[in-house]
Amino acid sequence: MAQNSGSSTNIPNYSEGTNTSNGANGSGGPGAAELPRRRLGSQGLEVGAIGLGTMGMTMAYGSGDEPGGLATIQRAHDLGVTLFDTAELYGMGTGSNEQLVGRAVRGFRDEVVIATKFGFDLSDPQNVGTALDSRPEHIREVTENSLRYLGTDHIDVLYQHRVDPDVPIEDVAGTVGELIAEGKVRFFGLSEAGPDVIRRAHAVQPVSVLQTEYSVFERAVEADVLPVLRELGIGFVPYSPLGRGFLTGVVKPAAEYPADDMRSWDDRWQPGNFERNAAAVRALRELAEARGITVTQLALAWLLAQGDDIVPIPGTRSPQRLAENVAAARADLTAGDLARIHEILPRGAAGSRYPESMMPSW
Repeated sequence: MAQNSGSSTNIPNYSEGTNTSNGANGSGGPGAAELPRRRLGSQGLEVGAIGLGTMGMTMAYGSGDEPGGLATIQRAHDLGVTLFDTAELYGMGTGSNEQLVGRAVRGFRDEVVIATKFGFDLSDPQNVGTALDSRPEHIREVTENSLRYLGTDHIDVLYQHRVDPDVPIEDVAGTVGELIAEGKVRFFGLSEAGPDVIRRAHAVQPVSVLQTEYSVFERAVEADVLPVLRELGIGFVPYSPLGRGFLTGVVKPAAEYPADDMRSWDDRWQPGNFERNAAAVRALRELAEARGITVTQLALAWLLAQGDDIVPIPGTRSPQRLAENVAAARADLTAGDLARIHEILPRGAAGSRYPESMMPSW
């Protein structure tokens, strides 16, 4: 990790964590004492300040790597990560991603928080990612499958992956509330929901956490969503906190990615947008290097600085990247740093985050 004398920010190396910790509610592994903890919501959910997203281990970024995924998840636990994020969708209905997570955490299940999701109709491969199904009977079916795939008797956080316009959110919240009463689920979460849906769901079953894309590249939640979360005492888990990898600084234009990599069609990687975004990342890297950290750590530290109710879930298959991500929890940015980041990216990245057919509407 780069260090810079003078004005540098000192970041501990988490790659050799030795402290031990155990217990329920995501108390973590050998590195847990080094990773700050944060409370999500008002129902008692508490996790390490950096989580791990697992989608890319089985989909969206080329072919999967099961041995690498297992090793990365287990290493994350060693470093104090306690929040592991999966979903039915990430296995395309086969359970492969949830099975991977379940196998990886088997030896320390009670020390971590597993979050998974329902809400898609995966029966037609042509409509994967766009067809929705949050009918109560489908929620129960997916939950039972997830419990089996994960090899656990309870799901810590159960999210509705996308709001289904054909099913009242009150019915969704009520069904998850029943699953909580039955002991199969501990906390209720929403993903990509807007203020009205959040309020209506919360009135039926308290929502502990919302998951939506948020980063220095994507800022839409700031205007209307974050204020509602804070009013209601709901935690926030940003996904794609590194702009699908753009904020690592190791990128190439869309045409150079294979068709099974979402960056091949992501608007932010297309000609024109790519060049503008790459220039912004170069400016961010200059700031990061002046602080003695990486641009990845700068981006994650910026998110953590937006509130102590925020826990990002960067995804990675690389143990080295994982350690870099976790170390960002110790980076303290100054007011001047935050102002400079806003100056570089006042409205986020060039290009939309999804095609119109996949774009959530709130």
